[in-house]
Amino acid sequence: MASSHSSSPVPQSSSSDAFFKKEMDTTKRFRPVQSLPDVCPKEPPGDPSNLCDSPSIVVDQHRRTMYHSKVNLPAALNDPRLAKRESDFFTKTWGVDFVDTEVMPSFYLPQITKEDFALYQQEIAPREKVHERCKNIFTPKDNFDRTLLHTHDKSRTDLDQVPKIFMKPDFALEDSLTFNAVLPWSHFSTAGGKGNRDAASSKLLQEKLSHYLDIVEVNIAHQISLRSEAFFHAMTSQHELQDYLRKTSQAVKLLREKISKIDKVMCEGSLRVLRLSLTRNNCIKAYNKLKLMATVHQTQPTVQLLLSTSEFVGALDLIATTQEVLQQELQGIHSFRHLGSQLCELEKLIDKMMIAEFSTYARNDLNRPLEDDCQILEEERLISLVFGLLKQRKLNFYEIYGDEMIITAKNIIKQCVVNTVSQIEEIDTEVVVKLADQMRMMNFPQWFDLLESIFSKFTIFLKRIKATLNTIRSVVFLVLDKNQKNRDLEDTLQKNSAKDSVVDTEVAYLTHEGMFISDAFSEGDLPPVAADTTSQRNTSPNSEPCSSDSVSEPECTTDSSSSKEQTSSSVTPGGVEMMIGDDMKLTDLELVRLANNIQELLYSASDICHDRSVKFLMARAKDGFLEKLNSTEFVALSRLMEGFILDTEQICGRKSMSLRGALQSQANRFVNRFHEERKTKLSLLLDNERWKQAEVPAEFQDLVDSVSDGRISLPEKKSAATEERKPTEFLIVEGQKYATVGTVLLLIRIILEYCQCVDNIPSITTDILTRLSDLLKYFNSRSCQLVLGAGALQVVGLKTITTKNLALSSRCLQLIVHYIPIIRAHFEARLQPKQFSMLRHFDHITKDYHDHIAEISTKLVAIMDSLFDKLLSKYEVKAPVPSACFRNICKQMAKMHEAIYDLLPEEQTQMLFLRINASYKLHLKRQLAHLNVVNDGGPLNGLVTSDVAFYTGNLQALKGLNNLDLNMAEIWEQKR
Repeated sequence: MASSHSSSPVPQSSSSDAFFKKEMDTTKRFRPVQSLPDVCPKEPPGDPSNLCDSPSIVVDQHRRTMYHSKVNLPAALNDPRLAKRESDFFTKTWGVDFVDTEVMPSFYLPQITKEDFALYQQEIAPREKVHERCKNIFTPKDNFDRTLLHTHDKSRTDLDQVPKIFMKPDFALEDSLTFNAVLPWSHFSTAGGKGNRDAASSKLLQEKLSHYLDIVEVNIAHQISLRSEAFFHAMTSQHELQDYLRKTSQAVKLLREKISKIDKVMCEGSLRVLRLSLTRNNCIKAYNKLKLMATVHQTQPTVQLLLSTSEFVGALDLIATTQEVLQQELQGIHSFRHLGSQLCELEKLIDKMMIAEFSTYARNDLNRPLEDDCQILEEERLISLVFGLLKQRKLNFYEIYGDEMIITAKNIIKQCVVNTVSQIEEIDTEVVVKLADQMRMMNFPQWFDLLESIFSKFTIFLKRIKATLNTIRSVVFLVLDKNQKNRDLEDTLQKNSAKDSVVDTEVAYLTHEGMFISDAFSEGDLPPVAADTTSQRNTSPNSEPCSSDSVSEPECTTDSSSSKEQTSSSVTPGGVEMMIGDDMKLTDLELVRLANNIQELLYSASDICHDRSVKFLMARAKDGFLEKLNSTEFVALSRLMEGFILDTEQICGRKSMSLRGALQSQANRFVNRFHEERKTKLSLLLDNERWKQAEVPAEFQDLVDSVSDGRISLPEKKSAATEERKPTEFLIVEGQKYATVGTVLLLIRIILEYCQCVDNIPSITTDILTRLSDLLKYFNSRSCQLVLGAGALQVVGLKTITTKNLALSSRCLQLIVHYIPIIRAHFEARLQPKQFSMLRHFDHITKDYHDHIAEISTKLVAIMDSLFDKLLSKYEVKAPVPSACFRNICKQMAKMHEAIYDLLPEEQTQMLFLRINASYKLHLKRQLAHLNVVNDGGPLNGLVTSDVAFYTGNLQALKGLNNLDLNMAEIWEQKR
């Protein structure tokens, strides 16, 4: 195998048509030499004059060349990792997917057409002719192919002798199975010593393996001989590549020399200016850092000074700012390594101081003298404390105020009792030590004045609490409003961030391209945001770096935007201006919950006052004092309590039920006692009533007249003119005369007392209505027992129940019925709509009274009916006329009319006598039928007609009955 060009089987020719033509015009054969990337720190020596055609890094830097490839061809051909040349170079080197992978067409290569090969065809035509002449030198193709095929078959036959296990790609003697198959253990057995047979077997195995090796080596040598031309071609290409590399190295060296000169001329000065500018900026930063350290060093003394003046918010702001500076600007400073923990401890101390200060403020605010002045105590101090507590997230500070309210409410009652007792000479405080016992020794006027004083103090107390809590809530709402404004500002900044990002992108692009911003934008073309940012971040190049006067204010402060707290001014309802920082890290939910809790604290204050008042009332009611009050006293007490309840509801905006419940409980007891007293009084009056017409005093007539005017109230005390007026026989009600008994007059007064009690104590309306219904029912049932049931005969000792008693009882019932609709309307105006169902009691009472009146009328008719039955059963038709029977009947009718005419209205008298006349006609008709007297015009008929005419004349002669239609023809049987 030859190793030089002379051993090549291809003939060399010196003519221009030779197959290998190295000396052709380089401008036609090769592209201009371009530089490879700089991968070596040093360049080989060379002559720069030979590199006149070297590529320019300025002109050709954006052109795509072969050097943009990841691996060039010489590097691939000279891969030192390959032990031998592979048969299939591309597949073995670059993977099995190299041939099958579809390569995308390059955007940098032009489209090739047949016209592009015209020049090549002209150059290659002479060579083709030389190639045709050279083909005659070699063996004809048929013989060569036959010889090659024969050789291939022979080598394949030899290779078939080699076992297949040696041809496996995973052949490895490390595998035990492979090792046992190649070298059987039987050939190396040492049992019983070595025999001639074993030695022969081992020698035969060695020879067989040597034979396999020879076959493989012969085939390898044969394959190498077949590819000798390819080896010679590769060597030739290697020499050309070495020439290219030498020229490229020289071009790179020249280029580096040019770049070095450019660097000295154009870059070193500018870089030096940049280094000096950077050094200056670093010096300024160091100076500012030292100033910042000096400021931080003064933090603790400043905090102590602020705490001495109770400026908790300022101290907390200073601590927070210092903490941020330590974490961001001065992080890692050894001298400040303990300052952070010291500030944390100081912050905890401030928390305790603020809580103690707020407790002191609450105590002083609630325990100051209770006068009409409801101004807030030291509003600025309160606002400062609230801001500090909110800043530290101490959201339960209102509980301290609530505890102080409870203590102060107890002290208010205690102080009022002490002041009142000290003014009463009858109470010896040395003998009676306990305040409760001293209070129980007061009479009602004294105790009432004490309660009124307590209520007035509590009213002022609540007004002060409301003013203070409103100030606290206003602070909370201001912080909440600040949070909302901050969110709106963030939304606005996010909307503007798109515009800012456009400017930042343009600046970044210009910087990347190596241009100066001043070259791309003029001063007027800069956007406002970019101009502001540039003016803040850049300093004047002519300013002194170490002078404090030359350093701008933004440079002297920290660059951290988070340490620069932005504040906004707000004014509280009291007119106090305050600054709200952005460091209130409270959520809207927490602030709203805190505001609601403060409002609930105002409600709790009202409940506390009511609870203490209830305990005060219960302490006085232990000996039954409240149950012994008369109506006037209890009404005064009720009005006082109702007024206090309404005042507290107006101040706090919510109803408190404890005092109202206590008032309702006492009112229920009062109603029970009130009702029992009047029911007992009515019972005694009825038991002593003789059911005779009583005279009507002038005061009762005035009482009735006042009700007729639509005003239900008890009359005032009697005046001298009223006492001189004489009593009247009848009670005039809306033009009608009512003959009444004394019990009914007092009953009307009692009913009006019930109605007035409802006006004075609205909370007991339903109870009074029930009790009044019970009273009216009791009067109805008891009067029925006494009159209709003849109970008055045993109770009072009457001899008999006369028709006059019955008529008087009926008229009294009618008087009560007249007032029931008025009473109903009075209660209806004071009941809730859902309580209107209770008014049905009046409907039932009205029905009961009407039934009672009807029973009395029936009783009067029954009396005359029994008289008619007795007299007419003995009637005989004979002379003289009028008969004695009819004279007796007319006499009794006249007595009846005399008894009831002055008591009942004329209409009721006529209706009653019509019913009596009907009964009379019925009995007379039955007696005439019994006597067989008919209307035939005979003598008997004439006698009866004369008696009837006598009866009719006498009856119509009575007062008020002259126009009564008696229809006496009904006494005769109708002819069929």
